[in-house]
Amino acid sequence: MEHTSDAGFMKQALALARRALAHADVPVGAVVVKNGVVIARGRNARERDHDPTAHAEILAIRKAAKKLGSWRLDGCTLYVTLEPCAMCAGAIVLARLPRLVYGASDPKAGFVGSLGDLVRHPRLNHRVDVTKGVLAAECGRILVEFFRERRAEKTSPPL
Repeated sequence: MEHTSDAGFMKQALALARRALAHADVPVGAVVVKNGVVIARGRNARERDHDPTAHAEILAIRKAAKKLGSWRLDGCTLYVTLEPCAMCAGAIVLARLPRLVYGASDPKAGFVGSLGDLVRHPRLNHRVDVTKGVLAAECGRILVEFFRERRAEKTSPPL
């Protein structure tokens, strides 16, 4: 169920996604919110950090856990611009996040309904409440533009 504040927090995640463009990373942003306050932020940093695990969600979860002094992110909501992959979905479950809100679906790698649904798997000891499609068009547009530009760069003839 979408809350009235979901769009506002997703806009903050989108602003972080745009910042990932500065270091040529896929534009995905994430924020962790507790009691209506952003306690952690993350944006994709795989290219910048040369780290395949430096996804926006992982970075935001790590910062939130550090801030709270606990690996359990009880009472927190993760907002992310793109449907989490299997790695990030697993981290969401392991962090015991009660709620996930995401923007655009990811039919190629999403693991919160597209390719599978790890965060709500009945055999796991924790299941996450999911709200999808918040500002989906805007979240999707930034990704489509990023990949369109990448393809154009690869097909441009050398000077």
